[in-house]
Amino acid sequence: MSTANDLDPRHRQLLELVGEACWIIDLPAQRLSYLNRAAALQFGYRVDQPAAQALADSLLHDLPQRLARYAAGDASRRCVLRQTELPHRDGQRMPVDIESTLVTDAAGVPRALMGVVRDRSAQVALAAEQKKFASMLSHEFRTPLSTIDGAIQRLEMTGARHDEATRKRYTKIQRAVDRLLAMLDEYLSPERMASIGRQRQPDEVAPAALLASVAEQGRARRAQIRVLCDGLPAWMRCDPAGMRLTLEILLDNAIKYTAADTVIELVGKMAREGGIEFLVRDRGVGVPPEQLSRVFEKAFRGSNSAAIPGSGLGLYMARAMVEVHGGSLSALNLSESGAEFRIWLPISGRAGKSLAPESSNIDNSPDAS
Repeated sequence: MSTANDLDPRHRQLLELVGEACWIIDLPAQRLSYLNRAAALQFGYRVDQPAAQALADSLLHDLPQRLARYAAGDASRRCVLRQTELPHRDGQRMPVDIESTLVTDAAGVPRALMGVVRDRSAQVALAAEQKKFASMLSHEFRTPLSTIDGAIQRLEMTGARHDEATRKRYTKIQRAVDRLLAMLDEYLSPERMASIGRQRQPDEVAPAALLASVAEQGRARRAQIRVLCDGLPAWMRCDPAGMRLTLEILLDNAIKYTAADTVIELVGKMAREGGIEFLVRDRGVGVPPEQLSRVFEKAFRGSNSAAIPGSGLGLYMARAMVEVHGGSLSALNLSESGAEFRIWLPISGRAGKSLAPESSNIDNSPDAS
């Protein structure tokens, strides 16, 4: 068994060079006996400072219970990974992952505790930003939807004398509003947004069918929508509602910013660099070149959007949904004319097993079963 005082010089050199914060605590004394350079920089302590004991006390959390379970034969207590906060010398507490290992002597008695500490500040900040974004997005959508919901309910209540076709339209609008409100509750909640891409939901979708469904819904507003598929797998694992909403945002954007007779293409194929790519391509005037780098910014609206209603959140939301799946969303102007928005997803071309019932239907028409 080695402690910090009798470490082989080569081992000490390795610990000094690694980028992670490494430490060793002498168990009989329950004091820090070693901090590498990365740990000293991360927490602001040196091993010979009395203040470093506060760090040692945090690293030794639940040590008596851990030693008791290990002595009773629980081998899982030898190596432990936990999330917590550790004190910096400036008084701030840092969110971290601690991976620690009991080091025993020849008789099997724990003599030291050693491990690494990984800073989780970036992950915590990202999670907070995701929750903030989801809350903002939910509010931005829920306010106009509530207005529509109230208006259509009043029309249904007062429309007893309206003809059958009109009442069916009321029903269709109400179902569409209900679906969007359900998506806000079930998909765009902060918890749901935070889970996408990290704890993959057990859902799969047929990519060709997804494109066809989005195109079919879009043809109510633009007849000239073409779907081109080449070599797509039978199924891909993703969040189907999220991918559908992302494609609908891009298609809606293409419809709003092009003339009524402009052809729009939805393309699905395997990407050259691996994964799957979806393209939403139009033959309009394109995006002003100086604004291409800003189209995904929150609340940004281009110079050609003055007469077009919107909040500037659609493309921002679409990129966020793609990125939490581990993919990317980009835009470019085509050389001939028009714009192309590209979704890339790191998804294998191998077919998977469908976890959705074959009878499921994601169409929003009132005739869908």
